[in-house]
Amino acid sequence: MNQRALKILVAVMTALLIGGIAALAIGIAGKLAQRPAPRPAAAFTAPPITLPHGASIERMSTGPDRIILEILLSDGSAELVEIDLATGRLLGTIPLKEAP
Repeated sequence: MNQRALKILVAVMTALLIGGIAALAIGIAGKLAQRPAPRPAAAFTAPPITLPHGASIERMSTGPDRIILEILLSDGSAELVEIDLATGRLLGTIPLKEAP
């Protein structure tokens, strides 16, 4: 293959590469533009969750529809408090005890 044919081949391949990247960018931009805006979360007012006197929240973790609080009580023991994220309602408490 002579040098001129090689230069033409490189130019064509470069044009195809640039065109493909441009088409990919346009496609991604189009998909992002069609995505609906996220809806704001519905506001709610939940009753307060009362912690025992001297208790403190040590850790917090969330799941898809729950929040779990690890509460350290004033006597040194701990418990888990489970709250429904959709309503803010207290679902229950689980006392934590050390194994003997």
